[in-house]
Amino acid sequence: MTKTIAVVGSCMIDSIVYSSRLPKPGETLLGSKYEQGFGGKGANQCVTAARLGASTIFITSLGSDKIGQSYLEKLKQENIDISYAKIQNNSHTGVAQIIVTETGENSIVIVQGSNALLSVKDVIDARQKIQSASVLLCQFETSLEPILEALTIYQGHGTSIVNGAPAVSNVDPNIFKLSDIFCVNETEAEIMTGIQCITISNAQKAIDKLFSLGCNTVIITFGAEGAVHATQNNKKLVHTSTEILKAVDTTGAGDAFLGALAYYITYHSNLSLEECIRRSNRIAAQSVLKAGTQTSLPYRKDLPIELF
Repeated sequence: MTKTIAVVGSCMIDSIVYSSRLPKPGETLLGSKYEQGFGGKGANQCVTAARLGASTIFITSLGSDKIGQSYLEKLKQENIDISYAKIQNNSHTGVAQIIVTETGENSIVIVQGSNALLSVKDVIDARQKIQSASVLLCQFETSLEPILEALTIYQGHGTSIVNGAPAVSNVDPNIFKLSDIFCVNETEAEIMTGIQCITISNAQKAIDKLFSLGCNTVIITFGAEGAVHATQNNKKLVHTSTEILKAVDTTGAGDAFLGALAYYITYHSNLSLEECIRRSNRIAAQSVLKAGTQTSLPYRKDLPIELF
């Protein structure tokens, strides 16, 4: 039986503006370049896994605009199963407005659009596909009710990974409890735990707080500094570093990490979680070398053979 990864999540159209720096409040800057591309955390993570060689199914919600139709075609070209990708009537596809600086730093504002219409019924309709997957991967760019439903019906069937992004306050505690792995970056961890200025040196506090909320295994990513993780069985954090590369654009690097993590857990089950994280860090590092979101996500054929 073919191993699969089920992704329940978002599609966005990225409007990307390149600038020397981020504008201050009320300031207008002259940008250097504009691009429009395919994005959304769910889609980015699913595309990453597919490009690494995974069999994937994507449960998502698109607008009834031309962009929604073109996105479906794009997902087909990525060899992603779109049997449960739904076009929503009278709704626009989600949009992300992204500013990227010369150093690769980014700032993002999203409008959910059709992603907000992904429903519990949409997830229930895909129950069989979700339950047969080796890994379930979810994010917070849709309504949280279908995410909770997906985690509930998937419990006991494999490994569930939840990316708590964008960070949301007052999350249903069952989402934490039903996630086998809960992953956020340092900024999202600050919002969700109330702990300010999280660094690798004090990340244990944030991890302990997430454990108190019901999480089982926690990963906090720190960009170029790598990631830390810990489990309920061994609460002491482990730091996994990554190679330092000169970033062109860091947009989508976190999604590359999560898509890769889902891939390694599914197809390289002999690897420890620490090794899965180390290799996923390397995939994410490769993605910052190119501009754009999905345009920067690497293909297996372009990666070192030792990663596989």
